[in-house]
Order: sequence, then C-alpha cells, then structure tokens
Amino acid sequence: MIEIKNLHKSFGANKVLQGINLDIDTGETLVIIGRSGCGKSVLIKHIVGLLYPDEGYVNVEGRKVDELTMKELYNLRSKFGFLFQGSALFDSMTVEENISLPLEESKIKFSRTEIDKKVAEKLEMVGMSGVQKLKPAELSGGMKKRVGLARALITDPDYVFYDEPTTGLDPIMSDSIDELIKELTDKLNSTSIVVTHDMYSVKNVADRVAMMHEGKIYFTGTPVELLSSTDKIIKEFIQRTE
Repeated sequence: MIEIKNLHKSFGANKVLQGINLDIDTGETLVIIGRSGCGKSVLIKHIVGLLYPDEGYVNVEGRKVDELTMKELYNLRSKFGFLFQGSALFDSMTVEENISLPLEESKIKFSRTEIDKKVAEKLEMVGMSGVQKLKPAELSGGMKKRVGLARALITDPDYVFYDEPTTGLDPIMSDSIDELIKELTDKLNSTSIVVTHDMYSVKNVADRVAMMHEGKIYFTGTPVELLSSTDKIIKEFIQRTE
C-alpha cells in the first residue's frame, strides 16, 4: 500500500503540491488526472524517491520514502516499473538490450541464458515476440510503447507506473494498450498507477480515479462517479479532454 499524507512541494515561489492526501491500495489500478502543470509528475517523483517533500510524507509498505538510506531506496525502486511517456528507449540499443538493461545494472548477477529467457517472456507478455534484434527506429509508436512496457516489467515489479501510456497513439492502438494494462494488472497482481489526459483510458482501465486541481486531490471515486459528476471544475476538465 502507498500512503500519501499532507504532501507539500514548492519550487521557489511556485507551490506545486499543497497538501496531497491519497491512499493507493495494493492490487488496484489508480488513474491520476488533472490539467498540465497541476503536479501529477511531481507527485509520482515523490513516490519513487526522486523528490523529497517540504512537508508531509509518502509511505510505501509502511516505510517513509524520504527517511530511507540510499541502499534502502534502491531496494524500494527495484519494486517499481516505469513506462515513460515517450517510451525512453535507447536508439543505439536493440530491443533486447533495452529490455535487459535493468537486469544488467542489477546487483543480482543473471546469466546470459536467464536474461534471454526473461526478455523473451516479457516480449511475449506484451505481444511482441521475436523482435529482440530490432532497433527502436524500426518500430511503430505502439510497438515502442509495448517494448517500453516489457522493460518496465522485466524486474517483476510490485508497482507499475504508466506516464501518459496512450499519448500519440491512434484510437485502435490506444485501446490495445489499455487492454494490455488491464490484462497485465490482473495477471501479475501488480498495483498500477496511470497518469493520463485520455478520458477513454480512464473509462477503460481505472478501478479508481484521483483528480488533481490546484495542488490538491480534488476528487477520488470510480470512473462512473467522475463522469456523472455535476461539479463545474470536473465537468470543464472532462469537456476539454474528450
């Protein structure tokens, strides 16, 4: 379980997080929405220990992230998988080299046979078998997302973060990625945190939605509760994103 309490973060005079309170339950898919610049990425960076709060705290599995030693923080991060918005694949590396990088950098020493097996398993899991030797330039946008997801899953994480997973994809590929997120969450019993502007993804994948507004959590509830809300701010956000 991830517990966020009274989280504040400012950058100079810019107050980005102004008292975030949010619990993320084990095994759920939480979708975080909000206007650009509302602090979604800043919030995620606090969970993984890339930023530390000015006030408040983030608890992951009962430990305050900002109180962990560097060794403990690295151990915690090994439980996280991250699908970046632009997939963040290294152009000079093949697909298998990109996916295996977290294993190569791990303190646990894996044999070449073990690495090759894990890469093949994750590629099959995301529907991309047989592309190990291709370079990112040979892949479509949707294929890059899938390879990025395979890399996020290579360490068998307990928590998977998806940063705008359907941005830049056509509707058919977006639906395919949404279905993959749901399938993997069920299959791996992982906790999924999805940051998105895509209301179709909200409808498709969310168990629960958290909407950020002016540095706080403005709404939490189911997709149905969000879409049926009569609140002016929520309605305006939905109308702008649909």
